[in-house]
Amino acid sequence: MKRKISLLVGIALVAMVLGGCGKSVSDDNTFKIGLEAGYAPFNWTQIDDSNGGVKIDGSSEYAGGYDVEIAKKIAEGLGKELVIVKTEWEGLIPALISGKIDAVMAGMSPTAERLESIDFSNNYYKSDLIMVVKKGGEYENATSIDDFKNAKITGQLSTFHYSVIDQIEGVNKQTAMDNFPAMRVALESGIIDGYVSERPEGISATSISDKFAMVEFDHGFETSDDDTAIAVGIVKGSELKEKINKILDGISEEEFKDIMDNAIKNQPAVE
Repeated sequence: MKRKISLLVGIALVAMVLGGCGKSVSDDNTFKIGLEAGYAPFNWTQIDDSNGGVKIDGSSEYAGGYDVEIAKKIAEGLGKELVIVKTEWEGLIPALISGKIDAVMAGMSPTAERLESIDFSNNYYKSDLIMVVKKGGEYENATSIDDFKNAKITGQLSTFHYSVIDQIEGVNKQTAMDNFPAMRVALESGIIDGYVSERPEGISATSISDKFAMVEFDHGFETSDDDTAIAVGIVKGSELKEKINKILDGISEEEFKDIMDNAIKNQPAVE
């Protein structure tokens, strides 16, 4: 959902060159979205079209996940063909501003910082921050972030998950890691005591291995609505915003939940 923070490298320059785009970038019958295809259960890469996978543009691989399923509904509502453009996280907003893609659907939060460069649709997911720890370990029964004083804690690089670790007094903040599989390995080996994520990843980790436990807090991290929500990133002034919002408004909360539950169930066991 929502790695937050930077994504500003190159954005200002691209915006200066390409600013003023007020229309959808696609002039054809496609809806091109950018995502990493490596952030399960929101998006991932797979080898075929099982469980509704969509072929990645220019690749023999496919993308699946919550973002992809919501993107399908938006593309259908727009009357366009969905095209998946696999893009590194730091390159998503530059790709949007430059016109390579029509929208970012990659578990991205509509932060104030990002809103300076792009627009966002209404939210299509909201979650809570949790901690993934070792099952049977000293932190499994934690109820507050204060219980992690002196603990070795990390989060994903260039994400909001990593920045909130500073709210834990006396924490032993570790170097940020590239992805969740790397953090799971580090946790299992004892390099870290836990990592911050959102609830879908917590469910994923505990489903993949009985060596992990998910800590949900009575006293947790301080966040804003934007911190824990994800939305569709679009070019400022794009005609797509109103259309996408109308489509999202037509999806019930129960349907959003079912789509996420299915994404968690269908995600690859190992990325």
